[in-house]
Amino acid sequence: MGFDGAKLALYLGEKLAVILRDDTPGLLFADHWDLPGGGREGAETPLACALRECREELGIAVPEQAVVWQGSFDEAGRTKWFFVARMPAQAEAEIIFGDEGQRWRLMEEEEFLNHPRAVPAFQDRLRVYLAQSATGNAEVLRGK
Repeated sequence: MGFDGAKLALYLGEKLAVILRDDTPGLLFADHWDLPGGGREGAETPLACALRECREELGIAVPEQAVVWQGSFDEAGRTKWFFVARMPAQAEAEIIFGDEGQRWRLMEEEEFLNHPRAVPAFQDRLRVYLAQSATGNAEVLRGK
């Protein structure tokens, strides 16, 4: 399966776990709010990529059963995957921030969707999930 990377919108309770990207000059979307995720390593699957990146960046092991939605997106001819997972608010206690980014926080969904310094592509992909969920057309994953 050809793809380049994956992101995970991780809800802890009703809030999203977000990461403030480094403010390094030249970094794409420097100093913007981002979601856990990154590039593919080896022959891993899109879901394995998203879960690994989340574990590396936030120190939290998201079980596959917590993933409720997935979608693939074309980004300038490259395939990127976007997943949504839901865990209880208490899982926040498991977070141990890694060494990528300035800091992490929990953010209300609406704040992320409207934040002027959130990565726009991930705002858009989250809106796709929310629209599909609202109409009952979301591809819900069970046991994957």
